[in-house]
Formats: sequence, C-alpha cells, structure tokens
Amino acid sequence: MKFLDQAKIYIASGAGGAGCVSFRREKFIEFGGPDGGDGGRGGDVWIECVANLNTLIDYRYRQHFKAQPGKAGMGQNRAGAAGADMVIAVPPGTEVLDEDQATVLAEVTEPGQRVRLLQGGNGGFGNAHFKSSTNRAPRHANPGLPAQELTVWLRLKLIADAGLVGLPNAGKSTFLATVSAARPKIADYPFTTLHPGLGMVRDPARDFVLADIPGLIEGAHEGAGLGTRFLGHLERCRVLLHLVDATSEDVAGAWRTVRAELKAYGAGLDRKKEIVALSKCDALDEDTLTAKAAELRAAARKKPHLVSAVSGRGVKEVIAALAHEIAKADAADRAATGAEERRPWRP
Repeated sequence: MKFLDQAKIYIASGAGGAGCVSFRREKFIEFGGPDGGDGGRGGDVWIECVANLNTLIDYRYRQHFKAQPGKAGMGQNRAGAAGADMVIAVPPGTEVLDEDQATVLAEVTEPGQRVRLLQGGNGGFGNAHFKSSTNRAPRHANPGLPAQELTVWLRLKLIADAGLVGLPNAGKSTFLATVSAARPKIADYPFTTLHPGLGMVRDPARDFVLADIPGLIEGAHEGAGLGTRFLGHLERCRVLLHLVDATSEDVAGAWRTVRAELKAYGAGLDRKKEIVALSKCDALDEDTLTAKAAELRAAARKKPHLVSAVSGRGVKEVIAALAHEIAKADAADRAATGAEERRPWRP
C-alpha cells in the first residue's frame, strides 16, 4: 500500500428539502385546510478518526464527497425524509486545512473522534406551517436552505513518541528495523527512505512509537532533495534522535546541517529535546571513533551516544534514554493538565 500523507478533496453538505403547498380534498370534509408538510433536513459532512487506517491513499482516486439532500415535503402533513450524512474516515493525527493550506479547520487524534465540517441545510416550511386565524388558506411554502461546499486539504501527521532525523544514509532505517518489527527498505545509497515509517519499540520501562522520515540535506527547506514536508510527522514527537554517520568526514558539519533545516522549518522542532548519536560505529577503530565523538560533542554541546545497529552496540542505552525523555514529557503534561497517569490494563 502506497503511503500518502496529503490529499485535496471537495466536500458539500446536503440542501434542505422544499416545503409543500397542499390542501385537503376528501369526501365529507366540508372545510379542507392546508396540509403541506415541511421539507427534510440535508445531511451534514463529518470527519471521523478510525484506528485501522494509517494513510490517506483512499482519497487519491476519489476527491468529491457530498451528503444527501433532504426530501421535499408532501401532502397530508407528511414531512420529507432527512438526507444521510457524509462521514469521511481518516487515520489518527489528520488535520483538515482550508484551501490556503494554512488555516486549520479541524484535527482528529483519537479513534472515534468526530468533527462536523459542514452543516446541512434546513428544510423549508410547508403551507400548513403558515396557517393562522387570519390566513386560513396560505398558498406559499419555503424552499430548503442551500447546501454548503468547501475545498479542503487533508494532512496526516503521524502520531509518534520519538522521531529519527539525520542526513540521508545515516542509518535511520537500519536502526528502526533493529529496535522494532518495522521492515523499511534499506540500501547503501542516499534517499532509500522515500516515505515515513513507524515502529513500536518495546522497552522494560515503557513502550513507545518511533518514526523514521526521509533524510534531510542542505537547502531542504528551499526544495532540495525531498524537501522538508515530511518533518510535519515529527511535530507531535516528544523527543528526537539525531543520528550522525560516524564514517562521514565532517560529523559536526552534518549535525549543523540538519539542525539548520529543523530551525528553518519551524513548528518548534529545533526546540524539542534532542538525543545525539553516532551511528555505524562498528565501521571505525576506537581511536578514530573517539576523535569523531569529541568533534561532535564540541558542536552539539552534549555527549553523543555511540551506536551500531549491526553489532547492537549502544542500542539499549539509546532506547532507555528515549523512554526516559518520553516519560518526563508525559509527566510534565499530566502536571500541566491535572490528568492522572494512564496505566496499562491488567487482569
């Protein structure tokens, strides 16, 4: 299944049904009055978060979604049927943006969450509604209210606790495959990862979701490489794991390049908690590795972890550090909102 994280769709609610002009015409009824029924209400347009979706591929080949209009009223005081709602199912973490792609209209993050995007038109009143002591035979009815229509963008931001960043071919996909059951494509050339991926990491202290995105290069915010659009999947992360290839000639420059792109993208990514690690440490001798670590430490102003996804060196330590930072962020959120700690269910 192809990963798609952005789609443009057209939505329209249902128009209200027209009211009816009708009079009773029955045998032995001496004074047959108005009996025109009201029109039915048009259907609404809803966006609903469902748990079994992880991409917006359903909206690549279908872009128009319309709710049903309400039925017109009929004689004998029969009201028209209401139109059926249109429900748009999206994966968790989906934003609904206006056509300008800047104004957020709605956001759904929890399965079962629903937001009404457009409201259906009310049905018109039949002539029985206008009957009064001075107007015994009204000969007019209201039309239903028109439908609402809108063109919106759906944008998926993966819900992950931690995210992987780095230059292309820095070992991000290999690390994800090592620590989780995810099986991303891995090759020895840059930009092997073309689409974001998720993996569930099992840790004794805490299980968490790790996201992998395509690599960044210098000038990505200006469109170089694959750009920075995929960085939107890291906006919900609590902590970032910045992998730097230990075999590169300038590890400090590689770190600065990615940090500059995170700052240029904005959305607070450059202010998120960052854990720095040197990857592919199994390819260097200890003396060279020590020099590289000192160079990166001077640039990042923090001690980098030494990691090798092939040999397993430092992997458990990095996972424990990520779990610790996620737990700290959750504790801070609970303190700010006053919510209680969510514990896993046990029999």
